Amino acid sequence: MKLGVFTTLLSNLPLEDALKYFNSLGIEMVEIGCGGYPGNSHADPEILLSNNKKLEEFKALIKKYKLEISALSCHGNPVHPNKETAAQYDKTIRNTILLAEKLGLNQINTFSGCPGDWEGAKCPNWVTCPWPNDFSDILDWQWNSVLIPYWMELVSFARLHGVNKIALEMYPGFCVYNTETLLKLREAVGPEIGANFDPSHLIWQGMEPVACIRRLGDAIFHFHAKDTKIDKYNTAVNGVLDTKPYADEINRSWIFRTIGYGNDAAYWKDIVSNLRLVGYDYAISIEHEDSLMSQNEGLSKAVSLLKDVLITEGTGEMWWV
Repeated sequence: MKLGVFTTLLSNLPLEDALKYFNSLGIEMVEIGCGGYPGNSHADPEILLSNNKKLEEFKALIKKYKLEISALSCHGNPVHPNKETAAQYDKTIRNTILLAEKLGLNQINTFSGCPGDWEGAKCPNWVTCPWPNDFSDILDWQWNSVLIPYWMELVSFARLHGVNKIALEMYPGFCVYNTETLLKLREAVGPEIGANFDPSHLIWQGMEPVACIRRLGDAIFHFHAKDTKIDKYNTAVNGVLDTKPYADEINRSWIFRTIGYGNDAAYWKDIVSNLRLVGYDYAISIEHEDSLMSQNEGLSKAVSLLKDVLITEGTGEMWWV
């Protein structure tokens, strides 16, 4: 496993300054935003695809700081009911795939997206219950008329350009938000669909990340190191569904935390050990969204904990047997 980071943490800095800082912390891999929600301040596919000089400069910077790219990320909603919005996200995903091809990468990270509740809808509709029956009908339409057809076509495009791993972050608000929905789309579309496994979104929904890791197995393509702290007092009163702003930390049922501040090191060692059990040996990419810590402190503390937690060497023979 290799220590990584999602570079959007330092979108306010030029790419070279960010890479220099990451390198100084001992980070080995970078996940780079190429548009959509993460933005494209460090890699704009439209520029890099049309300007070979800029592309070579980009590649040289990564090499200069002895880093590898773990994935290109373009999180968005390509099945948004607003056709113009959907088209923009779709274009970003396709350009990211083309850039991955240019860079010799076979992987991108994104979201599944969420449609509306009918062809003329204006906003996405995330369904969380089966009854009244209207909701079940919406789910059937979303999956069979929109989501599966979209991803089947997108995967075909990706295959043509050497991208065989599309890692979807299981994120509430989108159709793929838990283990079951990830595997449902993978079964319908193909093995090119997998998970960008982020425990923070699973924890507050009441899932056990280790159980999810064991169920997903080789469908895990990428991993985000991000933690969540559940406020047991607020949750006891209001449950885990929470629409209050992230900045209203003291009143929320849960908030994102730097790893080690939601759950302890033993918890993270169990996660890493189970990733090894299912054969995952790739990036552990820090995504820092802890509103109680600065960019530097949150990242530094995460790096420090992960250096102790990660398993980096091969096991070799069982010498004691």
